[in-house]
Amino acid sequence: FERLAAYNRWMNRKVYHAAAELGVAELHADKRAFFGSVFGTLNHILVADTIWLKRFCGHPHELQSLQTLRDVGAPSSLSQILHADLEQLDAARRSMDEIIIRMCSEASEDHYAQALRYVTTSGQSFVNEFAILVQHFFNHQTHHRGQVTTLLNQSAIDIGATDLVVMLREQEDNQTPTRPSGIRP
Repeated sequence: FERLAAYNRWMNRKVYHAAAELGVAELHADKRAFFGSVFGTLNHILVADTIWLKRFCGHPHELQSLQTLRDVGAPSSLSQILHADLEQLDAARRSMDEIIIRMCSEASEDHYAQALRYVTTSGQSFVNEFAILVQHFFNHQTHHRGQVTTLLNQSAIDIGATDLVVMLREQEDNQTPTRPSGIRP
């Protein structure tokens, strides 16, 4: 999950950078996607992340990484607009990505094995293993980011490779070779 959290942040940086190339009208233009526009879809991902992380706050072993979200109100709908413009949405996205990274760093095998009871936005109550819910959480993000990349591509904006292995290769390329201690260049 730590790797998926890093991938989530990496992809969000790429997607938001590409979305910033659009004019305001194009960013909000209804493209007949499930959440309408590029902005609407990016907003939905943040809405859903907020809803899921609020649910994760109810984990039997309180995760300190989620403390800042405990008093934040949950969105009232899956399409509630959280921020007025892309700059504000991007700032919120960056903060959320850091919370996700901290959560995955903090959570242990014991946390992931625990059952979590939660209530959906339609009021239904469910209990699932926390690991399954976190897996769904990341899968949901990837699903909707795929929609955004398609919408961006329709506007002639190519964000480049989106594969997890590409991120891993970039990380490998950016690592500085280490020398055994005591050996000088």
